[in-house]
Amino acid sequence: MALLCCAVLLLLCVFDSALATVVVDIDYGGFPLLINRLLGEPSVMSLQGRMDAAWFRANNPQACPQQCDCPIHWPTALYCDHRGLAETPDRLPDRTQYLFLQDNNISSLSSSFLTNITALRWLILDHNQLQDLVSLQNQTQLSYFFASHNHLRSVPSTLPTGLKQLRLAHNRIRSISPGAFQNLHNLTLLLLQGNRLQIITEGDLKGLFRLNLLDLGGNLFSGVPRHLPPSVQQLYMSNNTLSGLGEDSFGGFLNLKYLRLSRCGLQSSGVHQQVFNFSSLVELDLSYNRLKTIPTVPTTLQYLYLEANEIQEFNVTSFCREWGPLSYSRMKILRLEGNKMSYQQLPSDWVFCLRVLESIYI
Repeated sequence: MALLCCAVLLLLCVFDSALATVVVDIDYGGFPLLINRLLGEPSVMSLQGRMDAAWFRANNPQACPQQCDCPIHWPTALYCDHRGLAETPDRLPDRTQYLFLQDNNISSLSSSFLTNITALRWLILDHNQLQDLVSLQNQTQLSYFFASHNHLRSVPSTLPTGLKQLRLAHNRIRSISPGAFQNLHNLTLLLLQGNRLQIITEGDLKGLFRLNLLDLGGNLFSGVPRHLPPSVQQLYMSNNTLSGLGEDSFGGFLNLKYLRLSRCGLQSSGVHQQVFNFSSLVELDLSYNRLKTIPTVPTTLQYLYLEANEIQEFNVTSFCREWGPLSYSRMKILRLEGNKMSYQQLPSDWVFCLRVLESIYI
């Protein structure tokens, strides 16, 4: 009996640990980084103040640069972050797969600083002073490259082909180098928000066949770029000054599900009434604009954010062109607070259309 109890306990422990193998750690560039413990991926949180560096150094038989921490439990991770470093450490261990150099004062990278490293998987350089990047094409196993909050002026053309995530938010990027993404067929996430981009030409994003999330918020766009990868399912363009949206502004996407256009200065007169009426759309953020009417949305839409506009009337036909046993909106969350209307102004028939609504804010 005792043996059976031990076996059950062991199974429960194994099951519990399996559920905990993928962990959401600290935000990087506004989006969380998923950690897979089964692959030995380390914490992305700084070890500063969380461990006794002297003890680990005294008890770790492996070489470790003086400016870094090398935890025994993550032998392939090198933490050189938050040190005020003006340059990268010398003689980085060839075992390094996860290199953390964020929150330093590094202004340039030596062309040889990764010479003896052949299996690098993550390179984190957020919050430094970088203006240019060295070629990373030889790092064939590099999957995650983060260099947000630097002084980069363009997206470099010397990126490794195996990248899955590229985070270059909050730089000074005005252009994309020719052919920068031509061979990045595995890239799924690209963060370019908070830069100075005004246009994206036809060849700029060529090669991004698997791109899922694209953030272009906080740039200088006056319209939705025409030449975006059709594979994108999450498009974020908030905090641009958009002059308007035509009927086919999002016609090039195959399965666009999440669209953010808050704080874009949009006015109803410049937004085609049917521009958002495509069936793949799940979530739409139009908050903090100057809309006077609710645009037509598909019945499949589940989350609509329209707070802080100038809407004065609730038009049921914006959500349902007709309603019946099988014809109704799948809307779950509808936010309308901060407009020029009250709950008392809702027409009596709105409940027949929005019958599965969970929350409405007015």
